[in-house]
Order: sequence, then structure tokens, then C-alpha cells
Amino acid sequence: MAAARRRAAVGLGLAGAACALLGVCLLLAGPAIVKEQVVKNVRIDPSSISFGMWKDIPVPFYLSVHLFEVLNPNEVLEGGKPILTQRGPYVYREFRYKTNITFHDNDTVSYVEYRKLFFQPDLSNGTEDEYIVMPNILMLGASVMMENLPNFVKLLLSGALAGLKQEAFMNRTVGDILWGYDDPLLDTINTIVPGLIPFKGKFGMLIGFNNSNSGLFTVYTGMKNISRVHMVDSWNGLKKVNYWRSTGCNMINGTAGEMWPPFMSPTSLEFYSPDACRSMTLVYEQSGEFKGVPTYRFVAPKTLFANGTDYPPNEGFCPCRQSGIQNVSTCRLNAPMFISHPHFYNADPSLVNAVEGLHPSKEHHALFLDVHPMTGVPMNCSIRLQLNQYLKQVSGIIQTGKIKPVVLPLLWFAESGYIEGSVLKQFYTSLVLIPSILDYLQYIFLGLGVPLIISAAVLMMMSQRSADEKSPRDPATPSTPPQFSETTPLLQDASTPCQDAAEA
Repeated sequence: MAAARRRAAVGLGLAGAACALLGVCLLLAGPAIVKEQVVKNVRIDPSSISFGMWKDIPVPFYLSVHLFEVLNPNEVLEGGKPILTQRGPYVYREFRYKTNITFHDNDTVSYVEYRKLFFQPDLSNGTEDEYIVMPNILMLGASVMMENLPNFVKLLLSGALAGLKQEAFMNRTVGDILWGYDDPLLDTINTIVPGLIPFKGKFGMLIGFNNSNSGLFTVYTGMKNISRVHMVDSWNGLKKVNYWRSTGCNMINGTAGEMWPPFMSPTSLEFYSPDACRSMTLVYEQSGEFKGVPTYRFVAPKTLFANGTDYPPNEGFCPCRQSGIQNVSTCRLNAPMFISHPHFYNADPSLVNAVEGLHPSKEHHALFLDVHPMTGVPMNCSIRLQLNQYLKQVSGIIQTGKIKPVVLPLLWFAESGYIEGSVLKQFYTSLVLIPSILDYLQYIFLGLGVPLIISAAVLMMMSQRSADEKSPRDPATPSTPPQFSETTPLLQDASTPCQDAAEA
């Protein structure tokens, strides 16, 4: 029994030592193994798991557009408050793919990303053939742009507008408003004021979104320094833009808005948006999960579109109006255009109160990014922005009537997408499940090793105690030694005791 216990103790001890050693090895080497796998699979390298996702976005991505219809155009022309109603959404399936991918020796790669949109009637609330009453964006925009020109120039434009039967509000189809229509006003304006609106062809609010590219991006691959992966080195050959009035506002910071460096901290992230003509900083809001994948949620701070008075670093984006809108005229042909959150969410209340029909809410109008912090890959996102136009009466141009100055919402859109299907399964298995298993295994082995070693020690002690109790001793030997007399012979034959007994 003791030998068996000793053998069991030795076996348990060896097993416990092996588990403990394995646990310690995983504890020390596990994070390095996980980090190596993450680094290997998120850098911009044709052999990485994320390269295919980066090159051709394989998950459904949608552009949802809401238009604001003006219900009382005649009253607005007489100085009344605009009454708006939201139409849509008009939903488009968005496909993005990169071309001209060129790797450079300085750890960067250049590419041009194209975007194609396809209308989705089953996901939309309306069709592209519907008519909507909206401001005549081209005419009213040109009027404000010409406000400081001599009166005779404005009168000349007003006469031309009358000849072309142009009015302050137009009734056009959704398709025309978004994707363009032929407008003779373009040629007329450029004839009166050459170069005022330097483009030809159709005019549409989102005409630059479809079958177009976002410019030439050069970003870091992360092959030499993983902390720089996806960070923008230049855009269209520029290290900074020249739209704004300060160096800080002109800086091209962060990534191109598709992925971020791995091992993120819950602080903030940055990206450069060609559509907004600027870099944007989002801040950490909360941790969560998306279909089993841990995420950090990043949202826009209230300072994103604050004016220079409320937030001095934004002074470079001025001239400013109320907080909550950003003047983008300098990168939109000097047209009086502003961007904001939808329904003026997080904006000065005066902007909401200047019109009727807006209902800002965080749930429907705040933008967000849910990013897997270990890899920097977005799991779920919705980028929501609103396009607004500054309208007012312009003396000399009778078509502007008595319109009171107002920043009028034209449309808002959301670019949304999330990882699903086989892409999600591959991502989850390779970059979430396996690292998690390695993380758990180290504690499992340590948890097994300690009790096994303790059990082995207990068995060994029990075995030793049993051996001590069974040490060699003659059980027939009396405990008290025999008493001998002086006459008792040292040797006597075997019959003597019997004879003594008989005589007695």
C-alpha cells in the first residue's frame, strides 16, 4: 500500500509540475504569442487575414439618405419660418474597392479607393422618381456668393434668372436632386461671373459620391512599426491641406477611417475625411460587445463642430456661426454650405428653433464606431452627417424675396455597415477565440498544477507515516525480559520443564 501511494504521489507530482510549468510558460509567453498573431494578421500585407477586408470591403455597407422637404416655400419667401418634413430614407448598397495598390520602400502603400452605389428599393421608404420641394441650391447659393458684388452684376443675374424661369424653390425628383440634372443656370452664372462655379455638366448634391474615388491615399503598412499601421502619410501627395486658417485644422491626422492600429486604449481615435475636408477626432464612450467580439465605442464630442468662441482650437475653421455647424465653403467652391450632425444634434438650440420639423436625438442622429481594441478593426459603425445651406435675402436679386437668414437643412446621410457571416466567423476564430483560449489555458494549467502538487505532497506524507508504523520488530518476543536465578542453568534440555511439573 505504501509503495502504491508513493508511486501515485510521484505521478501526481510530475503531472502537477508539468501543468504548473506549462501554465507559467503560457503566462509569460502567451501575451507575446497573441501579440505576434495580431501583428501578423492586421498589418497591410497580402498574407494577412485583414488584407482582403482592407482591399475590398466584403461586408454589406449602405448609404441611407434623408431629404428635407420644404412644406411652405411661399411663406419662407415672405420671411416666414421654414417648415420641414423628413423624406426617405433612400437606401443605396455601397461597394468599395481599392486600385493602383503600390507598396513603397518606406513602409507605406498607396492606393485609390472607388465607391459605387446601387439603389435598394426594398430597403427604402420611397423611390428616386418621387418629387420633393427643396431650395434651388444652385441659384440661392450663387446669390449669397454674389452678395458683395456691384449691384449691376446682381441685377444682371436677376434678369437672367427671370429669363430662365428660375425660382427660389424647385420641385424635382429625388434622383435629380441627388445624382444631378442639367441646369442652364450653370453656364449663365459662369458667363456673368467667370469662374464663380468652376465646373460643368450636371449639378447634384451627391454627384461626387457615386462612381468616384476619395483621392490618392498613402498609408503605413505596419511591416516595420505596427503602431503606425493604417496611419495616413499623405493624401493626394499632401501632408496637410490648405482649406483652413490654422496649421492644426489643416493637419491630416489619423487613418483613412477604415481601420486603426491594434492594441487601442480607451481614449480617442482620429481619421481624415475627404468629404468633410478635415481630420476628425472621436472619443471613447463605453466598452461593449458586438456578436461576441469585445469593442470600444467611439463617438463625436460636442466640440467636433463647436465654433471658435466655445472651443478655441476650432477657430481655424471659421468664419463661424453658432456652435454645432461647420462652415465648409472653403472646400466647396466657396458656396455657403455647412455640415453638422443630423437634425442639429448637439448644436446650439437656436439652429433647431429657426425651423420647424427637427427632432434631434442621440439614438437616431449620433455617429459612432464600435472597434475591436486588440486589432483596431471596426465591427459596427454608422457615420451620420447633415448638409445645410445658408439662405438669405440678397438685395438686387429679386428671386430671393424676403428670406430671413437661416441655416437650412437639405439632407442627412448615414454610411453604415457591420461585419457578419463568414468574415465575422474567420475574424472571431483567428483573432478573438484562439487568443482567448490561450489566455484561459494559462490559468487552467496553473489551477490544475497547484492542487496536483499539493495532492502529491499529501500522499507522500501518508506513505511515509505508514512506513514508520510498520518498521521491523519480532512480535513473539515478550515485552518484559525473563528473570533468571543464580542456580538456573544457562542451558537445559527440553525435557526438564516436563519433569519439574510431574514432580510437583
